[in-house]
Amino acid sequence: MTARDVIGNRTALNRTSSAYALDDDDEYFGRQPARSTDLPDPEPMLRSLTHCIIEALAGARDLEQLARWVDDDVFRNLSKRVVLAARARRVKGQSPQRPAFSVGRVHLCEPADGVVEAVVMVHQRARSRAVAIRIEGFDQRWRASAIGVL
Repeated sequence: MTARDVIGNRTALNRTSSAYALDDDDEYFGRQPARSTDLPDPEPMLRSLTHCIIEALAGARDLEQLARWVDDDVFRNLSKRVVLAARARRVKGQSPQRPAFSVGRVHLCEPADGVVEAVVMVHQRARSRAVAIRIEGFDQRWRASAIGVL
C-alpha cells in the first residue's frame, strides 16, 4: 500500500462521515418531527399552497416560490407537470395568464399526530377541481409531502 492509497482512503472516510452528518436521518441535525399542538393552524397554509399550485400550473407563478413549502419529491413532480402544461400551451399558441378561480372548502383529516391530509376545492368558471394535499410537521412548520391536482 502506497502513501497515495492511504491518503485516498482517508479522504473517502472523511467524505462519508461528513455526508452522514448532513443526512436527514441524523438524530441531532436531521429534520425533527413536530406535534400538532406545536404547529400553526394548517388551513391557511393549505389555502395559500393550493392558490400557488394552480397559478404555477397556469404559468402565472414561478415554481421556485413553492420550494420551501414542499418536499423534494413533490417539487420534482410539480416541475414535470409545469413543464408539460407549458408545452401544451405552446402547442396551442396560448400565452401564460393568471387564471380566474376561487379557493373553496377545505376538508381536513388528521390520520396521525403532526400529519394532515386535506382536499381543497378550487372553483373556476368552467369547472371545479380538487387538490389533495398531505402535509407533515417538521421543524415547527408544515411541509407538503404529497400533492395531487385532480
